[in-house]
Amino acid sequence: MHDLIVIGGGPGGYLAAERAGHAGLDVVLFEERKLGGVCLNEGCIPSKTLLNSAKVYEHAADGSAFGVTAENAQIDQKKVVARKNKVVRMLVAGVNAQMKANNVTVVKEHGVLNGKVDGGYKVKGTEKEYVAKNIIIATGSDAIVPPIPGVKEGLEAGYVLTNREILDLDVIPKTMTIVGGGVIGLEMASYFQTVGTEVTVVEMLDHIAGATDREISDLLLKNYKKKGITFHLGCKVTAVEEGKVRYEQDGEEKEVEAEYVLMSIGRRPNIKNIGLESIGVFTDKGAIVTDEQGLTNLPNVYAVGDVNGRYLLAHAAYREAEVAVNTILGKKDVMRYNAMPSVIYTNPEVASVGYSEEELVEKGIPFKKKVTPMAYSGRYQAEVERGDGICKLLVCPETNRLLGVHLLGSYASEIILSPGIFIEAEMTVDDIKEVIFAHPTVSEVIREAIFQLD
Repeated sequence: MHDLIVIGGGPGGYLAAERAGHAGLDVVLFEERKLGGVCLNEGCIPSKTLLNSAKVYEHAADGSAFGVTAENAQIDQKKVVARKNKVVRMLVAGVNAQMKANNVTVVKEHGVLNGKVDGGYKVKGTEKEYVAKNIIIATGSDAIVPPIPGVKEGLEAGYVLTNREILDLDVIPKTMTIVGGGVIGLEMASYFQTVGTEVTVVEMLDHIAGATDREISDLLLKNYKKKGITFHLGCKVTAVEEGKVRYEQDGEEKEVEAEYVLMSIGRRPNIKNIGLESIGVFTDKGAIVTDEQGLTNLPNVYAVGDVNGRYLLAHAAYREAEVAVNTILGKKDVMRYNAMPSVIYTNPEVASVGYSEEELVEKGIPFKKKVTPMAYSGRYQAEVERGDGICKLLVCPETNRLLGVHLLGSYASEIILSPGIFIEAEMTVDDIKEVIFAHPTVSEVIREAIFQLD
């Protein structure tokens, strides 16, 4: 009997296997595709590789404001995709090496729970059955493909894409319509608009970026429109045809041209065909229910990452994996979600941690806020031309602690770490005033905003 079987080799799965193996446990990891999961192969890393190429191209093509002129700057989509593939290969190889270094047995098959045995659980591969005392389910999530007329046919024909196919698109389309204005949709809209595609986003809600603080998402929308992206908000897509997307707005049928269509309306936990029913794992609303240790309703069975439906974020999966493994090892640990950062890697970047203003209003939590322009940072002024980024602080008037921090601007993805630490450590505004920020950095805007609260 093995100590641990991990089903799924994405961020939560491979890190759980690595940590457990490093601690000396006998670990088996099931992954039928490539290690790294969606994040490494079809999501976080490849999309950021593309977005960085877009930033380089944008600077080269329009650097005159900074005193730089580059004639006839061009972007080679085939080379961009080739570099993306190289980066992914290197990182996947790194994960494989970590599994080997930590004595993890990797089974490149689809693992299915197959009932209980005394003291453990069975997991069936293609030919062989394995048994372990502990199970970690880390099967991730799948892109939602809605039953919109024409979508299935478009996927088969190749002009309708999901997050998987769009990252391998080696041409720059003349037009693209993106169905869904969430994180993935916005990042791909940002990329393709920058490299020359006429991009249209159709979103059912009356705003973009999902649960992002509305003051931030409204400003982001303004930036995107200024760049030339067209948005149809509060609209429902009714049909997809080759070359066009039909949608309904205020009861009126309309259509928009689309050489390619990206379906990006969200993801759902992958709980099917993994044998949950064979041992009685409890699910609710399409996700596995877990407690603060990642434990399911069954002893020694855990679920981490997207499959538990809490936060569909790789860094959430990493930490959940560590908590689950520490619990298995008998170390006291607990998952805390109050300081979970979230990032949209567009240009400008969006990053947030803690409550949004809308959430505080809905929950009736008192707060005071301060919105400070990023322009208060000398480095931001030096590196951004006519930027309208902001730093928004939400503070509890009773405890004088941060409730939420929301950023729009360059380096937001890197800066958000420090506010997360401030919230996690329950530091007061006075505590934060004593923190020394390196100068000149864009992160100094947080210190500036803190002092402006008085």
